[in-house]
Amino acid sequence: MRYTIPPAVASLIAAPALAEVPRVVTDLPPVHSLVAQVMGDLGQPTLLLDRGADAHSFQLRPSQAKALADADLVVWVGPEMTRWLDRALAGRTGEEIRLSTLEGTHRQDFGDTADHDHDHDHDHAGEHNHSAEEHAHDDEHGHEGHSHEGLDPHLWLDPANARQWLAHVADVLADLDPANAATYAANAEAARADVDALDTETAQRLEAARGQPFYVFHDAYGYFASHYGLTIAGSISAGDAASPGAAHLSELRAAISDEPRCIFPEVQHDPRLVQQIAEDTGARIGPPLDPSGSSMEPGPRLYGDLIRGLADGILSCVAP
Repeated sequence: MRYTIPPAVASLIAAPALAEVPRVVTDLPPVHSLVAQVMGDLGQPTLLLDRGADAHSFQLRPSQAKALADADLVVWVGPEMTRWLDRALAGRTGEEIRLSTLEGTHRQDFGDTADHDHDHDHDHAGEHNHSAEEHAHDDEHGHEGHSHEGLDPHLWLDPANARQWLAHVADVLADLDPANAATYAANAEAARADVDALDTETAQRLEAARGQPFYVFHDAYGYFASHYGLTIAGSISAGDAASPGAAHLSELRAAISDEPRCIFPEVQHDPRLVQQIAEDTGARIGPPLDPSGSSMEPGPRLYGDLIRGLADGILSCVAP
């Protein structure tokens, strides 16, 4: 007896099996945003620190732990920022991109706000090739969040780093999913062009804030200040998981009283201390800044919204 295979079934048998798009997990909203731009319509990465989550007191839900275990690729800043993720990744198989150690990433220490790069010629590839050993993290001085000695892990606030990372993410995804390599490369190139335009636009706007010192809630904005030539006069807290000491607050009040400047609260932190300092010193209060995008809608647009939001907030007080 002869069996006739329906054409629709025959086509399925003849067609090669399609490779699945890699399962990708990211740590922070800005990292998720950049990876989402590279993946485009092919798929969406999983974001661990969803909207409103605190990077320092975060605990993985069972579904997130499973997503990590099943991931083909994990993209994260590094243990300097989210030490709990370093523990969660122990013993895991699969690819990993630790952004803080990538060649070409500009790294700087806390308190370093020298004007490293603000000519915005966009030829950033490899121009900040510092070795990871230069800024080795000393866990002995850390806490459950991240240490505020040594390497500053808020690397995404330098758009030159974001631009560099996009190409690397595309390369790793292409290795995992060769069938879609051209799409990843094209998406990354488009995203790099967007970062270039964002960087140029932001640099031009922030010219009005250069030479105008201001104060922030915690020491998280060094890369942003360095890249755009801004002057951070001081911070209320060394870390967003640490409380400022009385001696530091006294020195801060004295410095601001000598020449009142803008002082910025921060999302997810009680603004009452900022309000009290402003009342005591005559400082102007700016809008709450959001260095990690924790209050923003996650997705491909978040990175641009984050950088523009910081510029908007600073300009609204420093150069209204």
